Amino acid sequence: MPSSALISASQAWRDLKGHVDEIDKTHLRSLMSDVDRCKSMMVEFDGILLDFSRQRATLETMQKLLNLAEAAHLKEKIDRMFNGEHINSTENRSVLHVALRAPRDAVINSDGKNVVQDVWQVLDKIQDFSDRVRSGSWVGATGKELKDVVAIGIGGSFLGPLFVHTALQTEPEAMECAKGRQLRFLANVDPIDIARNITGLNPETTLVVVVSKTFTTAETMLNARTMREWISSSLGPQAVAKHMVAVSTNLALVEKFGIDPKNSFAFWDWVGGRYSVCSAVGVLPLSLQYGFPIVEKFLKGASSVDNHFYSTHFEKNIPVLLGLLSVWNVTFLGYPARAILPYSQALEKFAPHIQQVSMESNGKGVSIDGLPLPYESGEIDFGEPGTNGQHSFYQLIHQGQVVPCDFIGAVKSQQPVYLKGEVVSNHDELMSNFFAQPDALAYGKTQEQLEKENVARDLVPHKTFSGNRPSLSLLFPSFNAYNIGQLLAIYEHRVAVQGFVWGINSFDQWGVELGKSLATQVRKQLNASRKNGEPIEGFNFSTKTLLSKYLEASADIPADPPTALPKI
Repeated sequence: MPSSALISASQAWRDLKGHVDEIDKTHLRSLMSDVDRCKSMMVEFDGILLDFSRQRATLETMQKLLNLAEAAHLKEKIDRMFNGEHINSTENRSVLHVALRAPRDAVINSDGKNVVQDVWQVLDKIQDFSDRVRSGSWVGATGKELKDVVAIGIGGSFLGPLFVHTALQTEPEAMECAKGRQLRFLANVDPIDIARNITGLNPETTLVVVVSKTFTTAETMLNARTMREWISSSLGPQAVAKHMVAVSTNLALVEKFGIDPKNSFAFWDWVGGRYSVCSAVGVLPLSLQYGFPIVEKFLKGASSVDNHFYSTHFEKNIPVLLGLLSVWNVTFLGYPARAILPYSQALEKFAPHIQQVSMESNGKGVSIDGLPLPYESGEIDFGEPGTNGQHSFYQLIHQGQVVPCDFIGAVKSQQPVYLKGEVVSNHDELMSNFFAQPDALAYGKTQEQLEKENVARDLVPHKTFSGNRPSLSLLFPSFNAYNIGQLLAIYEHRVAVQGFVWGINSFDQWGVELGKSLATQVRKQLNASRKNGEPIEGFNFSTKTLLSKYLEASADIPADPPTALPKI
């Protein structure tokens, strides 16, 4: 079994710490001139090309990182995850999102049971149900086909499915399968989000999917009750059974809510919310929109990377290499952030999803054994599709703080355009930036170069680019359903690798609990003050002042207003 000692006590860690001084003496301009080095920093798998030659690393660096992986027992930890051991020790759970996209004949055990069989029972049920809705054999209370779906969920029940849906919206095969249908996501408890979701929808043609494992998530259930009222007020309470289904494990509360338990789709406690897009959480709404065959291609792409991650030597293992390089950048080189830059508008919701996958997983201050970490872990993730980001925050990336960048692109566009008379196609124009930006970050522009160009002396400091700014590039064949599954799995496993090396638990999220519990106290106070005029008690001066101002300014809101749905 792996040692409970912090990884920072290992010789491999000390070797890397000492190696930083050596790397600080180098510049990417010189590193990039070593062709053999660059060749060794390119990995291909299943149509994907990873180029990490623009990282601030040498061949010696990579060997030291591989030594760190060995010291951290990385292979053992990966095996334990795939074998269904309870590696989420603080919640005593397995971590088996890989089982969600495993082939039907695979064997992945948790607590002595092959969970793949359970997964495929749910997938078969989803396929049957989505086929019936899409074919019109399942209709609404008035006999009309259900063409519109609103999926209610928050966090992992929203961000992952939204990313995949957005990525598929302009993919030709998926577009064809989704003709005449629409999928919306309701996450925020803010009534504005409800208003936006129901605008233009007809309750007679709308199916609502409520996603909550326990059926107690405060924001989700309030939104679910609001949508239930929207349906009931128009079609009658009996219509709920035809217009609302659930993704949950709490069948008792599902039934109490008014949803037929037969129309509930299960998932399991070994599926973390942010890793749940391949479960019924994402597969049900996506299958309703695009059909199960499209979603199955997405699952197969993710499974391909799962197998690569599990079985490939670390020297050629894309998620492992990405995870080790992130540890190098964050903990040893001291870069706290990472920019995720997909050069495809289809991936506009990818960075927000990875923000949760990464920051909720690895935003920890103690080891898995509860020891305070004497080093930095986790990173701040942000991003925007290129070329939008170039006209937003690239200024800082080029001349401000150093932010390692992930450039993600595809050989073929989902929607190619080539205008007569133009030098290149629209996609070539986009990808010209994909190829140019990493070099601009790596090489920069020197004072000498600017002087040779006769740049005015007073402008030279402003136009100088230091370069030596690390990035990596991922080039995919295209962004079809299969490739999107690959991309998702690469980043999921990258995050796991980082956590395994840092020695933290990437699969719990206790940090989200405190604010929620304090909100419960505020909720009770607001109710008591509005209904009974009770004074504000039990809060600090600042919060009491804010609450007083809020209650005073909203005093015209009745304590028990008549039911009213948002209107635009």
